Amino acid sequence: MKEVTAIFDIGKTNKKFFLFDRDYRQVYREYVRFEEIADENGFPAENLQAMETWCKEVLDRMLNSSDYSIQAVNFSCYGASLVHIDENGKVLTPMYNYMKPLNDEIYKSFYDKYGPEIELSRATGTPKLGMLSTGMHLFWLKYTKPEIFKKINFSLHLPQYLSYLFTGIPVSEYTSIGCHTMLWDYNKKDYHDWVYQEGIDKILPPIADTEKTVPTVYKGINLQIGIGIHDSSSALLPYVRSVKKTFLLVSTGTWSISINPFVNGLLTKEDIKKESLFNMRINGSPVKVSRLFLGNEYRLQVKALSAYYEVPDDHHKKMKFSGHIFSEINKNFRYMFKWMSIRDRNMPSETEMPYEEFKYAYHQLMLELVLLQVASIKSAIGSTPIERLFIDGGFSDNEVYLQLLSHHFPKLKLKTTDSSLGSALGAAIVISNAELKPKFLKRNYALKKHIPFVLKK
Repeated sequence: MKEVTAIFDIGKTNKKFFLFDRDYRQVYREYVRFEEIADENGFPAENLQAMETWCKEVLDRMLNSSDYSIQAVNFSCYGASLVHIDENGKVLTPMYNYMKPLNDEIYKSFYDKYGPEIELSRATGTPKLGMLSTGMHLFWLKYTKPEIFKKINFSLHLPQYLSYLFTGIPVSEYTSIGCHTMLWDYNKKDYHDWVYQEGIDKILPPIADTEKTVPTVYKGINLQIGIGIHDSSSALLPYVRSVKKTFLLVSTGTWSISINPFVNGLLTKEDIKKESLFNMRINGSPVKVSRLFLGNEYRLQVKALSAYYEVPDDHHKKMKFSGHIFSEINKNFRYMFKWMSIRDRNMPSETEMPYEEFKYAYHQLMLELVLLQVASIKSAIGSTPIERLFIDGGFSDNEVYLQLLSHHFPKLKLKTTDSSLGSALGAAIVISNAELKPKFLKRNYALKKHIPFVLKK
């Protein structure tokens, strides 16, 4: 039987289960999706019960496999989500959606007591994000549902709740606490004063090391069960452990997240205005993050372009970079796209499209999107002397995006990785105490180097 580590990689949409061998090679995978349920206000919420049932069923089934011997289990989950349990371990509320809106009275009450807003945001690395901040989630719960709040024994971030399901031990963990929660004071390296003043510290379990595992006898089998990790911090871990020089990771998908793990000091007022924020590494140090709704905007715009030019919906996937088209557009460049999901002061009041061919319009679109991406990357870099730029996710195989990005950062070594397993792999690595070799990314992540293009005169 092959000895393996089991990982539950829980995303907002897909819930995945992986088995990795000792060399971090994937040997098994399955995934499932659950329809959302409604909370008491009719707002979409995670189907926590279905998730729990699936996790237990999958692990039970794989523990009985004749092919694999599971040695350890860990959990990588999306952040900004809490599960509240009473003294008997009973879940007290729906697992509220981090997009659930808060009313203005909650914001006013909070910032009147603990503001000014910008100073609180700087200290905690958290802009005004509503329920995307689990600290604000807890403040909202305390004052809008006081009877429920009084029954809370522990509030657990999702990765730690799934770990608790199998170990029965409630803990807190750095990467979840520090994920734009407004709970953590990065200057004090402790919970912010407001957390103590509100008594919220009393329902947050003791903080445990992210690398900790709990020896557990589950269904008669000895397992080492991890305490879980926030997925963005997990995805960053293989890079941090295998790359010796400074780098920025741009993780692309619906959101494009620029991640700088080498930041020093707190965020500046300018950072806050640009909606930069902090995540946290497993050692408690800050990770500067800049977000851009790039993938969502790209999806909306290529759909509109495909309809306008009467080409198939997937035609954009065939586009190759053209230096000639770039030169034609760039020499008399002007902004032409009105964004549908992004705010930008440079965009026109309406989209205008003077080109006769789709490929010209597509290059124009990518040129404008990449300018937004460049600004986001520069915001995340700040004054850090970055040497490498890693791109993973959906745009890592978009030739036009990569060529334009390399053009704007000619002094940085730009490399792409195929890290669809990134957050799951990080969760496996963190509980193994393994030292990763410098060629780990090349061997496990299909690392590719990209050279900036040179325009012909």
